[in-house]
Amino acid sequence: MDLCFPGCSPMSGPNAVSGLEGGSLTVQCVYDPGWETYYKWWCRGAHWVNCKILVKTTGSEQQVKKDRVSIRDSQKNRIFRVTMGKLREDDAGIYWCGIERTGIDLAVKVNVSIDPAPATLEETTGSPTMTSQLSDVRSLLSSVYFWILVFLEMPLLLVMLSAVLWVNRPQRGPEEGGGVSPTMRTSSPGAQDALSKNTDC
Repeated sequence: MDLCFPGCSPMSGPNAVSGLEGGSLTVQCVYDPGWETYYKWWCRGAHWVNCKILVKTTGSEQQVKKDRVSIRDSQKNRIFRVTMGKLREDDAGIYWCGIERTGIDLAVKVNVSIDPAPATLEETTGSPTMTSQLSDVRSLLSSVYFWILVFLEMPLLLVMLSAVLWVNRPQRGPEEGGGVSPTMRTSSPGAQDALSKNTDC
């Protein structure tokens, strides 16, 4: 625990905390009686004297939130809590719990580390290698599906084509194919002899 100056320890906090990327973390800083109504703050920087204050209380127990950071002072329990949400990798660094007062503020150093989020299934399958393999599988399945449809539909198409050709086949007339003319079919042998005699006369 790092304090603002040697021999001064009216507050304490964790030396280090960690959070998961995309999640949140909470830091609890405890202070001694008599500091309840003082402003409490949370800042970031290697040295607390010139660190950037991210959020600060109003001297009450009301929660104060700014961007992704919030702070609430529980004066009854003499604990103020800082919560950082939607953690990012670049949130890792040196932070300070502090109490504002006349002269030199009180501060406790907190080392914040951010653990990477576990890879999801979507991220894993989204890698170039997996994407290429999935593309090849889809292409193969598409080809197999196409040929299955061709073999299943080919007999049906042949039957339909045969039916169309049968319906549209050409009709042969009575004069076709060397058949006997209507005149010849209606004339009897006797009539032909009579016709021949009349011609001789």
